[in-house]
Amino acid sequence: MPVRIEALRSAATRYRPTLAKSLTEARAHGLPTVFLCHSHRDEELVKGLLALFEESGWSVYVDWADASMPDVPNRETADRIKRKIVDLNYFLFLATSNSISSRWCPWEIGYADGKKPIERILVLPTTDGFKTYGNEYLQLYRHIDLSNLSKLAVWQPGQTTNGILLENLRE
Repeated sequence: MPVRIEALRSAATRYRPTLAKSLTEARAHGLPTVFLCHSHRDEELVKGLLALFEESGWSVYVDWADASMPDVPNRETADRIKRKIVDLNYFLFLATSNSISSRWCPWEIGYADGKKPIERILVLPTTDGFKTYGNEYLQLYRHIDLSNLSKLAVWQPGQTTNGILLENLRE
């Protein structure tokens, strides 16, 4: 099942970056790290996702929070994104109407697919109640959904039972 966009908006009210101030600090604490592929138009949803991931003990890299990124996307932006995708433990595609139509997001998941083991690529499909975003990616990669405990969990492609809680998914 896809995550309802309203659930991410609700979680955004709990967003308080507290676990790690940097990815280096996250690694020092043994936290899994993830590159978040998303549309910048989905900032509120991203904040909700960050809250849910931090509640599960994960550290998430978001490019707009990286002060070293160029203000205007260019070749340097692409090089930095490629390094982050390779360096971080996991790659996560936040599938929304905005990310599906983005120029960068399909490029990023394609790059990740060529560089990361398939079990390290995750998709979080969403729904607005009328349409689901991310269906085409679910057939290839593990997907994330809210469990019956209202916590994020990871399922194999095509699975709807026996997911692994995100907080238990480690190296």
